[in-house]
Amino acid sequence: MSTHRLAEKRPAVPSTRHTVRHVVILLITPLLMCLGMGMAYLGAFHAPIAHGLKVAVVGTAPRYQVLAQTIKDRAGDALDVTTVPSRAAAQRQIMDRDLVGAYVPSARHPELLVAKANSDTSATAAQAVFTTVAGKQGAPLHVTDLSRLSSGDPTGQGLFFLLVALSIGSYASVAAISAGGATLRIGIRALIGLATALVVSVIGTVLAGPVFHIADHHLLGLWGMALLYSAGILTIGIALHTFLKRWTTLGLMVLFVMLNFTSSGGIFQPALQNGFFGSLHAFWNGAGFVEGARSLFYFDSADSAGHILTLVLWLVAGVLLMAAAAMAERRTAPAPADAPPAREEQDAADEAAEEETGAAVAV
Repeated sequence: MSTHRLAEKRPAVPSTRHTVRHVVILLITPLLMCLGMGMAYLGAFHAPIAHGLKVAVVGTAPRYQVLAQTIKDRAGDALDVTTVPSRAAAQRQIMDRDLVGAYVPSARHPELLVAKANSDTSATAAQAVFTTVAGKQGAPLHVTDLSRLSSGDPTGQGLFFLLVALSIGSYASVAAISAGGATLRIGIRALIGLATALVVSVIGTVLAGPVFHIADHHLLGLWGMALLYSAGILTIGIALHTFLKRWTTLGLMVLFVMLNFTSSGGIFQPALQNGFFGSLHAFWNGAGFVEGARSLFYFDSADSAGHILTLVLWLVAGVLLMAAAAMAERRTAPAPADAPPAREEQDAADEAAEEETGAAVAV
């Protein structure tokens, strides 16, 4: 065989300039992740300041109304202070999640009622306020926690970390399904996504229940919410891959990490966050899962229906996006004669899947 023929069969080696350019392009995604994560997490968590924290003073006598007004005047926008007629009424409003804390005045034994399962950081903020109030009266403050946290979740923040596990399992799976299954019809990818959501939700429920005892009851309800949450992410992610391609991982991180974890209420509730993240809490899917699970476990399902509806609506959005992606793929599908060989296409898809999955789970 001639030297000329050997040269023809030898694969071309990319130039150094081309390789460096390729690396720089690939670095754009992790650098944008770094910027986005820093802005999101620091913006949401770096300086928690109370605004509109709902607390109450127990008692309807004029002196109690004066005390409530005095506290409100001194706190400004930080506190939303009202009065409630009795200790029982205060307990009811706290367990309905309408109040963060209620102060029961007493010359010798002042008491603060809270439910740490609602939010440990919010309860701590209320305790700081009324410790000062009781101190000015010369009496130590007794704090009563009305909620019963599970044995494996003494701070009440375990549901947030469960949210993290479910989210990573879901959006990292999107990269594998969408890129690795690029040759499959979107309907088949959707079915694989739903099956994956089932597996992710079971893993999360088992870890939260029998493994770490974050949840010691209502495991079926927890599994149902985890399934809705994971299925919403997977359907949205698989559909978005049709439009975003290699930018899908970054897009999912924005939706389901940067904006999601920070607005979920798992660490700070809206009353301790700035207006942007506090407003997202009202309709984002992470908040729907965390607050819905809290209501289910600790507050007799108070307001859980609204949070479950949030999860359902995100799943509906994913189904609608999936329909739009299916139409887009039908319009852009190559004719059979123009289609690349299936093996070559699958090899390229597998390589893309490895890159995307690696970027997803690196977080």
